[in-house]
Amino acid sequence: MGFNYKKSITFRLAQTAKACRARSGAHLSRIGLHPGQEAVLKTLADSDGLSMSELALALGVQPPTVTKMVTRMSAQGLLARRSADTDGRLARVYLTESGRDRVTLIDRAWKRLEKEALADLDDKDRKRLRKLLRAVERNLAATAARDDDLDREIDSEAAAVADDEQAASIVTVPMEATEPAA
Repeated sequence: MGFNYKKSITFRLAQTAKACRARSGAHLSRIGLHPGQEAVLKTLADSDGLSMSELALALGVQPPTVTKMVTRMSAQGLLARRSADTDGRLARVYLTESGRDRVTLIDRAWKRLEKEALADLDDKDRKRLRKLLRAVERNLAATAARDDDLDREIDSEAAAVADDEQAASIVTVPMEATEPAA
């Protein structure tokens, strides 16, 4: 019998993440945002005037993704892109007044989401869950750093399985007895 993934913690974690993203999306849509846009606004609220590449790094996404997001959010009046004072080729991203106002609404939405998600947990359970999730996050980040080793291990395991399957499929055919020519 195979691995029952539905009973695994990682499956529960993935399902929880989906549910959280769906509820977060519902809260964000009420304030005129799409999932992911709140992270841009919160990052800039902490460090306004980041370059596009700094923003991409802070968000953990590729630069083209940030370019699309900033373009859309600028059109919404939430962000402004300006050339850096020292280097005209470098674009920096700033919150507009409307963007700053939206950050306050994001905080309220996140508080609401937190309240919904943790409704039946007491303070001790909340602290323990936060600690456990940080540990899982660290484990996954450390594993990602070792992906090359894991890829080689998986490749060698797959090759061994393929060799075993190939060996099992070889059918031995008895040699026919040939009579010597007379």
